[in-house]
Amino acid sequence: MNLKPYREALALPGLRSLLLVSVLARVPLTATGVTLTFYVVLDLGRGYGAAGLVGAASTIGAALGAPLLGRLVDRRGLRPVLLLCTVAEGLFWAAAPTLPYPVLLPTAFLAGLLALPVFSVVRQSIAALVPAERRRPAYALDSMSVELSFMVGPALAVALATAVTPRLTLWTVGAGIVASGICFWLLNPPTRAADEPAGPQRPVPRREWLTPRLLAVLAVSLAATLVLGGTDVAVVAVLRAGGEVGWTGAVLAAWAVASLVGGFAYGAVRRSLPPLALVAALSLTTIPVGLGGAHWWLLCLALIPAGALCAPTIAATSDAVSRLAPPGVRGMAMGLHGSAVTVGIALGAPLAGAVIDASAPAWGFAVTGAIGFLVALAVLPVELRHRRTPPPAVPAVPDQDLAPVAP
Repeated sequence: MNLKPYREALALPGLRSLLLVSVLARVPLTATGVTLTFYVVLDLGRGYGAAGLVGAASTIGAALGAPLLGRLVDRRGLRPVLLLCTVAEGLFWAAAPTLPYPVLLPTAFLAGLLALPVFSVVRQSIAALVPAERRRPAYALDSMSVELSFMVGPALAVALATAVTPRLTLWTVGAGIVASGICFWLLNPPTRAADEPAGPQRPVPRREWLTPRLLAVLAVSLAATLVLGGTDVAVVAVLRAGGEVGWTGAVLAAWAVASLVGGFAYGAVRRSLPPLALVAALSLTTIPVGLGGAHWWLLCLALIPAGALCAPTIAATSDAVSRLAPPGVRGMAMGLHGSAVTVGIALGAPLAGAVIDASAPAWGFAVTGAIGFLVALAVLPVELRHRRTPPPAVPAVPDQDLAPVAP
């Protein structure tokens, strides 16, 4: 396998430290959902529905806040936004274990609104640090780091909550998030490339950058994570129906490993696939996964093709947004991408759950995969229109040797 793209990308100044800090910073962020669930259920004595409402409030806040914070980064710079979010996160996680449920619910929404924008900031910084022709391996590394964080963060939170107390886990996760904000404030990665104008610029009209093609990329980003969120729930349901729920961790780990391998291969190949093709392939390979649910190892094998497309799809959508958004609004565009990813996951899980409750576990894969494929078909005309549109003509420059000589 060709490792040259990775070597060239990692040799760029600042990228290696950015990716290293991002892995560590994302671990506590990926643990927030399960930590709040354990606290509401075990310490507050509420049901899983009440815990789900807290998670939903936080998710809605994050989806609304990501583009707003991105706009602040574009206009005010990164450090003021990091300071605001780090302080807000510190206050929430310090107070959360003392809050009654009626207060915790709206507070979780506010905390989500001002959630530390690590995911979008890292992708915006990659666009600033890496030339466009080398971004594919850089975004592949970013997607693999996200996968690693989701493998480690929730598992550590579950282990700590069950071994000690959910209340202490809340404080630990909060301390990790505050430490992440401080690390990013100290690192202060660039959000504009060296050859791009720094500081506040003239406002870019929305119609100039929020084009149909960018909206199509955001739509397929949402579709991709909707499929992933549905798959997560459907795996548990299929294994539970087969009496093998104890193998859930192994199956999800196999799915994650397949994603890591796929992401690594995506960054190393010479020719990349468009996000639309990757989302369509991810959706189509997810539809038949439920047919392998008789045994856990069959489910692992059935998940490999879809799993291998997870990280490449997220990397491709991030890369596409970085290319389509002008530097002056790249933070807001990356925030919109983060919102699309968040909303997709938030929709996929309950959608698959409703389908499973009304039919059978295998239909959770089939329906969410079908919806993802339908979204890909819906935005296909935008991609085809773009490919048919000829590039703008470049005015010819007269040859200096043939230019008339001034008298």
